[in-house]
Amino acid sequence: MALMFYDRADAGRQLVGELKALPLNAPVVVALPRGGVVVAAEVARALHAPLELVFVSKISAPQQPEFAIGAVVDVAPTELVIDQKIARMVGADDVYIEAALREGILKNTRRRAAYLTGREPVSLAARDVVVVDDGIATGCSMHAALAGLRRSRPARLVLAVPVAPRDVIERLAPLADEVVCLTFSDAGAVAMHYVDFHQLDDKEVVAILRAVDAANATEPPLVDRAR
Repeated sequence: MALMFYDRADAGRQLVGELKALPLNAPVVVALPRGGVVVAAEVARALHAPLELVFVSKISAPQQPEFAIGAVVDVAPTELVIDQKIARMVGADDVYIEAALREGILKNTRRRAAYLTGREPVSLAARDVVVVDDGIATGCSMHAALAGLRRSRPARLVLAVPVAPRDVIERLAPLADEVVCLTFSDAGAVAMHYVDFHQLDDKEVVAILRAVDAANATEPPLVDRAR
């Protein structure tokens, strides 16, 4: 039977139980905003880990804003993931994709400024990185996030989500060293697994980041001394 979550915080607490069983060494938790930040905050608090963000902008099909054909992630250099087969089917040519890429880069830059201005970035190199979202539908955004974050040379890359389609998890698994998914869904049915799946605003995201930073200022990082 598929799991239900009351809200994103509940989903995060349930993820913690699985993640604490892993031999994580000084982990960094990386969230996809906005919704993933609430889930990731619960994980970061439980692991006494810093919380970072990775910004991913969906690239939509022409005239179909809700239908993703790819995504662009805010890393250096920019990581672009496009499903070329679907792009051709919906008429997204190279000119369209290039324009969508530029728009996605600008969107990611604006969001980074809104959420992280004045906040020192955390290095991911040689650390265990736990990538968290509130759920996965098509997998385009998470694919781009994992591919981009791999360039930061983490010791291990762990994908952790409350809910996702089984076939999407199978496609994403080769991009991560470990996958934690609590329950499987039909495509696009993430919200159906939550009682409360309200949309967050920017102020809520910033407040959550500050709360986690404040908590980490008084807590030591979790280190697996057996490794």
